[in-house]
Amino acid sequence: MIHAHITTWALTLILFFVALGLHKSGKARGLKVVQMILRLFYLLTIGTGIWILSSINIDMMYVIKSIVGIIVIAAIEMIIVGLVKGKSTAVYWILFIISLALVLYLGFIKLPLTF
Repeated sequence: MIHAHITTWALTLILFFVALGLHKSGKARGLKVVQMILRLFYLLTIGTGIWILSSINIDMMYVIKSIVGIIVIAAIEMIIVGLVKGKSTAVYWILFIISLALVLYLGFIKLPLTF
């Protein structure tokens, strides 16, 4: 269960960087395909996260980690949409970096549910 969740969010991050590369190289059609696959992985990541939460005794820190994880997903989506529309994404990059660092800290160091 935990491995499925880690796999989905790791693939989400990989697809995010692939989408950034496609945008930078000007391949709009490829970016659109990767963006749609990425949206599927958002749902899979959230679904496996809910699956984990439903199988443990929920502590408030897990709820905070879940909320921060959803913020990471929202920041990823806003970065890609902002880039496609040609808008500034600096605020979303800051939000992404801070929330990703926080969710990784909570997931691997602070909370006991690890490998």
